[in-house]
Amino acid sequence: MPLFPRKPKYTIVKISKKRDIPEDLWMRCEECNELIYNKKLDENLGVCHKCNYHFSLGAHERIKLLIDEGTFKEMDAEMESLDPIGFEGPKTYKEKLKKDQELTKLKDAVITGEGKLGGRPVVIGVTDSRFIMGSMGSVVGEKLTRAIERATEKKCPLIIVSGSGGGARMYEGMFSLMQMAKTSAALSRYDREGGLFISILTNPTMAGIMASFASLGDFIIAEPKALIGFTGPRVIEQTIRQKLPHGFQRSEFLLNHGLIDMVIHRKVLKDSLVRLLSYF
Repeated sequence: MPLFPRKPKYTIVKISKKRDIPEDLWMRCEECNELIYNKKLDENLGVCHKCNYHFSLGAHERIKLLIDEGTFKEMDAEMESLDPIGFEGPKTYKEKLKKDQELTKLKDAVITGEGKLGGRPVVIGVTDSRFIMGSMGSVVGEKLTRAIERATEKKCPLIIVSGSGGGARMYEGMFSLMQMAKTSAALSRYDREGGLFISILTNPTMAGIMASFASLGDFIIAEPKALIGFTGPRVIEQTIRQKLPHGFQRSEFLLNHGLIDMVIHRKVLKDSLVRLLSYF
């Protein structure tokens, strides 16, 4: 007796292999877990359309966002780090530098230069968290110090956009810690000359960078929900053995407690800076 006395109402067909989907088309939001099409994310300046989480931007992207088109002139572009203490570990310092130089196409974790913002001349420095977590070694400290001195010489506003989860760069030992004092001393001279320093904090801005130039702005502006502080909240909780308040070390919490002056969405940051410069 046949298994199927009647012709089945379905047919068995060969399913062709699905076409490969190109990589890097989608990004998952770290805050709300929303899946975002990369093109839409770029159009929205790296901000999640659902929860307003601000993704990290590279230094060149930051400059493009803030500085008038065609006006930026980079300073000290060829300066790059040496290996002053011959650091060795699972990877040597030289290997880490080479890897991140290839990844970011940067010589080190900061870009500095001159340009115009809303038609007004400014000196700007931007750290890039993709390069050894935006940490400050000798080159970052020297380039920022030279930028501060250029702003002092030209008597124009100074803007530094900070994003560092690495603070002072341990691979350079004491040489990196010296940069905290050097940048702060340069800012003190700039302040005595009447300069206007606007410090912009992004996620994350921590440790030696926050403990030096990033906290010394005449105006301290942060992006929404940015993690800002010296030591991270998990380490603090383990040390003091107490539960920290909700939102501790986030920009909104720090605004309410007086550490920073403004929390500004990325989409309106340039317009807000133009207004600030016009006031002063």
